[in-house]
Amino acid sequence: MERKLAAILSADVRGYSRLMGEDEEATIRTLTAYRTVLATFIVQHHGRVVDSPGDNLLAEFASVVDAVRCAVEIQQDLKARNAELPDHRKMEFRIGLNLGDVVIEGERLYGDGVNIAARLESLADPGGICISGTVYDHVENKLPLTYEYLGEQTVKNIAKPVRVWQVRMDGTAAATTPVGAALRGRPEWWRYWQGAGLVGVIVLLVGAGIVALRHFSSSPAPGQPQRVAPTMPPAVAPSEETPALALPDKPSIVVLPFVNMSKDSEQEYFSDGLTEVLTGDLSKISSLFVIARNSAFTYKGKAVKVQDVGREMGVRYVLEGSVLKADNQVRITAQLIDATTGYHLWSERYDRPLQDILRLQDEIVQKIVTTLKLQLTLEEQGYIVRKHTDNLAAYDAFLRGQEYHYRFTQEATTVQARQMYEKALALDPQYAEAYAWLGWTYCLEWSFRWGTDPQTLERALALAQQAVALDDSLPIAYSLLGDVYALKQQYDQALAEGERAVALDPNNADSYAAQADALNIAGRPEDALRMVAQAMRL
Repeated sequence: MERKLAAILSADVRGYSRLMGEDEEATIRTLTAYRTVLATFIVQHHGRVVDSPGDNLLAEFASVVDAVRCAVEIQQDLKARNAELPDHRKMEFRIGLNLGDVVIEGERLYGDGVNIAARLESLADPGGICISGTVYDHVENKLPLTYEYLGEQTVKNIAKPVRVWQVRMDGTAAATTPVGAALRGRPEWWRYWQGAGLVGVIVLLVGAGIVALRHFSSSPAPGQPQRVAPTMPPAVAPSEETPALALPDKPSIVVLPFVNMSKDSEQEYFSDGLTEVLTGDLSKISSLFVIARNSAFTYKGKAVKVQDVGREMGVRYVLEGSVLKADNQVRITAQLIDATTGYHLWSERYDRPLQDILRLQDEIVQKIVTTLKLQLTLEEQGYIVRKHTDNLAAYDAFLRGQEYHYRFTQEATTVQARQMYEKALALDPQYAEAYAWLGWTYCLEWSFRWGTDPQTLERALALAQQAVALDDSLPIAYSLLGDVYALKQQYDQALAEGERAVALDPNNADSYAAQADALNIAGRPEDALRMVAQAMRL
């Protein structure tokens, strides 16, 4: 048998049976949401969810320090969420942590290393954390925490008593509590969050830069009009002082990046792709206001409160979830939350064969449409059941292409993304979206002067026309046509194609920005400003 040393986190819900007895549906909704919180923190701290039966969750970490940090942040986040619930509906987790030898069997872990963590969990207070002596020995002087010694505890089915310590979640130390190294100057958590704030600003600046690069070229070719990049306002990290955006006059939603639950980080493209597809399909519904994927992805990898997201994005509803892709199976959890109340309107877990992924995406969109009671035109009803492709391998290659494309570098866009789109088309020559996105790689190559081939723009035009020929309701293809015609200084044609793109996808920020670019070049700056304002709001 294969063995290894691992830090094990075990968690369960205090009073779960009572909660289920009082209100099964509300309990399941809250548990589903809280599980996503736990999974997000675990992934952030380089851990892996091993199993999650019932109200239990088991995770492993390579680092004891990461495991303890993760447990503390989970309890702090859940405390804030529970503060918004009535006392009888609060869902409080107990967490136990142990460092020990475990036996590996496939994806599962066994042995005393796991069992001790589970016993420690049962000793913890609701909302609290108990750690074994082996964990304490490794973290005593490494984290700005205080600990209370509970003595040696005899626990079920473990031969020797276990030294048990309790993490003081209130930050204070009891008179008999052995305390870790005293804090000197600014504590570690200050330095950590100070750095995190800087990262947040950088993310926003990069996002703004991508939008600017997407539509403005720094060095036009001879004969082309000058495209001047606008001066970007200073980016500000969202804070409690950031004023809430007004809600639109129709249902509004943001699709947060789905969490990749696979232990393989290379599967990120798949969970990101699902997020993008759902955003794209919802954005085609004119009776709905949908935040763009670029803004939604600023929350990727962060444990956030939906109320904060709703306030910062100016939307009422938040869709969040997770994806686990293994072999030929996929498990997707999704929940729709009213950000103004924190109430879960709908949640579901899907276990399906991988080949059903496209049908499953349609099911999720249809469920949102039904839940929000949206009115669809006949044309929109056709959009949301339109198949992207029947070829799963082609779809997979397309998603990999998207991951490269959004890096916006010469190598990633004109080589790696292009190869993936071409692979998708080789597998499915009728894949309209792959033609359109392949065309974008050539359009960007021309705009950013990444190549010298004079036929690059013509290649982009031909691919856009091919995409429209295969699917005349594909917004991204018309947006590409508008950009190409603008670069060719055929402004009337550019504006006509841009209007069609906006009509087909009234929530696509890129389409508004592209149309604003064309309007500005065509000498209509006031109209361009209105388009830019809408793009920025989305």
